[in-house]
Amino acid sequence: MNLLKKHKKEAVPRKKKAITIIGSSLAVVIVAGTAGALFAGSEIMGGNSADKLSGKESSVHTVVEKATEKTTSPKSATADEALPKKEKEYKFKKAKEAEIESVLKNIPALIIINEDGIKEDIIELCNKIRKNEDNSITPIIVISSVKEKEHRIQVLKACVEHYIKAPIDEQYLYYTVKNVIRLLDTNRRVSPLTGLPGNVQIQTEIKKRLLNNDQFSILYVDLDNFKAYNDVYGFLNGDEIIKFTARCVANHLHDTEDESNFVGHIGGDDFVAITANTNCEKICQDIILEFDQGVLKYFNKSDIEKGYLEIPNRKCVIEQFPLTSISIAVVVVDKGRFKNVLEIGESAAQVKHLAKMTPGSTYVIDRRKNI
Repeated sequence: MNLLKKHKKEAVPRKKKAITIIGSSLAVVIVAGTAGALFAGSEIMGGNSADKLSGKESSVHTVVEKATEKTTSPKSATADEALPKKEKEYKFKKAKEAEIESVLKNIPALIIINEDGIKEDIIELCNKIRKNEDNSITPIIVISSVKEKEHRIQVLKACVEHYIKAPIDEQYLYYTVKNVIRLLDTNRRVSPLTGLPGNVQIQTEIKKRLLNNDQFSILYVDLDNFKAYNDVYGFLNGDEIIKFTARCVANHLHDTEDESNFVGHIGGDDFVAITANTNCEKICQDIILEFDQGVLKYFNKSDIEKGYLEIPNRKCVIEQFPLTSISIAVVVVDKGRFKNVLEIGESAAQVKHLAKMTPGSTYVIDRRKNI
């Protein structure tokens, strides 16, 4: 049965990239992805701009405009000419140079270091970042006025991905950062089907919040009787339901005021959503409501009227399976309740089992406390 032509292509809502600017006496720029932050050097940033770059409405346009303010020639292209005005993909925060170790706990996606604005030796700083277990593979870009070839080679030997000579060209810096982040998004095991972060980023996101002793909720989402659907309608139509499920979850996690919300795709029909909201009953109810109303378009009229699918088992006996539904197992992670990701997974498996025992779409929330 071919239902594919009935479905319009819809994009899964994307989360903005978080960028944190560290301090008025700043040392390093970190441009971060879904799990990261940014901190910038005083020389490269051109001033104390805590209020201006508060993270409310800023974009990467602001980063590069400020970054080139003191280092580019008057003849250089203006920031308005170099950068798209409608760039809304990145957000900003602020901290101080002394907080580098603290910021690294947020496991940034990309680090840009202004060598001219730091006191520490650039090689030692890069090695320090590489020795940090959680940032051993974080890409590093160095901006420096030192033009000697030997110095550049030594810096690149320190596992630095890119070296940009100052003064900075706006367009070159902008598209270097943008393309590195694009490659990260492509290569960090992002689901090719839904475009959502995969297992590596899911584990990173959970670990980051545990390290910061945050309080949050994790929603483990999967489909019921999905194999039966694939057996009847085929894997291509099954893929459409998976993409529809991704949109349902993302719609109610990313379309909120909480920009720290995260949605990941474990694989198959399994998803994870993370929110700082520990009272997430409405989120679960809204996901289920949208799913149950929308999933029917992936079935033919006959199956909808029957309310089940008929499939022969291995003994050629016809069995009946309910139409595909959705189950959500929620674990509330209170401060100090779990020591690691593994413990959360064990608790989630118990809650997921309870959710699966209830026919139809349902959610179960684990609010148990440590005794």
